[in-house]
Amino acid sequence: MLGRVAVAPSGFKESLSAQAAADAIAAGVRRVLPAAEIDRIPLVDGGEGTAVALAAATGGRLVALAATGPVGEPVGTHFALLGGRDTAVVEMAAVAGLSLVPRALRDPGTTTTYGVGELIGAALDTGVRRILVGCGDSGTSDGGAGALQALGARLLDADGFELPPGGRELVRLARVDPSGLDPRLRDTELLVACNPYNVLCGDRGVARVFGPQKGATPAQVEQLSAGLENWARVLTRDLGVVGADLRGGPGTGASGGLGAGLASVGARLLPRFDVLLDHLDLDARLARADLVLTAEGALDHQTPRGKVPAEVARRAKQHGRPVLALAGTLGEGAHEVPGVDACHGIMPAPMALADALLRAAELLTDATERALRMVLLGSRLPGRPVQAAVAPEVSGTQRPSSVR
Repeated sequence: MLGRVAVAPSGFKESLSAQAAADAIAAGVRRVLPAAEIDRIPLVDGGEGTAVALAAATGGRLVALAATGPVGEPVGTHFALLGGRDTAVVEMAAVAGLSLVPRALRDPGTTTTYGVGELIGAALDTGVRRILVGCGDSGTSDGGAGALQALGARLLDADGFELPPGGRELVRLARVDPSGLDPRLRDTELLVACNPYNVLCGDRGVARVFGPQKGATPAQVEQLSAGLENWARVLTRDLGVVGADLRGGPGTGASGGLGAGLASVGARLLPRFDVLLDHLDLDARLARADLVLTAEGALDHQTPRGKVPAEVARRAKQHGRPVLALAGTLGEGAHEVPGVDACHGIMPAPMALADALLRAAELLTDATERALRMVLLGSRLPGRPVQAAVAPEVSGTQRPSSVR
């Protein structure tokens, strides 16, 4: 009997927050299991919604302010002060996220993380001793250059002139002058919650993997890659970085290379789920569930590389719990995510991306209902207990426009 259902989704990029996704799934569960105990656990991965979620989970509060957005214009943004902890949370997506870059201006060669540095400075003004920077959903590829400039570093070309914003300028970087860096950074623990699979340079470098998603042409990808190679070299030399590989270390490519930029001033790059999920008591809540539902915009071969459904499934399997994953699209490798017993696409038919984004909550609720009815049907087959009914694939691979 499915008496307790844990609903632990990620957000759907540019469509649903993690909280909205959890609410939509819970509504679908209620249609099928009206008496079930539903534990909503909206999960954050350092991207959109991280500051709000952690403030709520700890009884903290948000601090609202204006800062420089990714295209250089002021945006309304925020950071969080966690309850009962001397810690601030800076969510880079809240000031430099892809959702803040108008589609007509999506050129990662020009966007900047300057606002991230402004948020870190504002957090320092509150007197906290620890700042957690959440990486994810970025619209930038400047290696964190803008953030360091906002914190007081000077990035100079061969003639001694300050570089303008944007990752495409990094090929011209000749010297970093750190003498103006905010001295409070030395006395503050700076932690970066990031995907350790993301690295700054090389064949799997951040410009090559994520540049096209942010609007870069093939030529721009190569320009950005060359700039980030130069950035890692100059930072290592001029900031005296010892014991850290800015070029290929785990997490250095997080948020368009923000990880590398912050690591150069002493930040520690940590696997995001190790940092973020402990605030939510996730393991104990999954252990109490009869069924675990998770979700994200796309389920595919990249999901095991640090995405929420893979982490939920890994933890649920430590307690022997069945896992059903819902997704906007099911791509190559969707049925091979370790720990996911079944997956189900939320699209009932192909539709335009704009329509899918607009109707994402409705589609997710309806898909949850369909999937759970299949689970219950399986439980009624002779010799088929509920857990075994979750194991087969719920639906075939669908590839309509993505809801991410």
